[in-house]
Amino acid sequence: EVQLQASGGGLVQAGGSLRLSCAASGLTFDDYAIGWFRQAPGKEREAVSCISSRGHSTYLADSVKGRFTASRDNAKNAVNLQMNNLKPEDTAVYYCAAVYAVLTVVTGDYSYWGQGTLVTVSS
Repeated sequence: EVQLQASGGGLVQAGGSLRLSCAASGLTFDDYAIGWFRQAPGKEREAVSCISSRGHSTYLADSVKGRFTASRDNAKNAVNLQMNNLKPEDTAVYYCAAVYAVLTVVTGDYSYWGQGTLVTVSS
């Protein structure tokens, strides 16, 4: 059974930082690109980042470029999302998801999803 476990969310003031982690099991981790998505109340789920299976390529949404960094450690089956200079508009539930081989930001391309971790940024 494939499992993705997102963690690291919490309450932080604007300008602060959080580090999200996604731990994976039940799949050949270095065959999968890992995406981070977020969904704010009343809004559609949107892609935040995607990192390729070996970590050589990374996508970041324009809204988080310069503030967020994605990284992965295939030896530990883990992906991290370092979030700096957080803004109130970053408040959302953050999900990690896995897609075989390709680097994509299309939600429907992803086969496996974690349960989400809540990030709340106060002004």
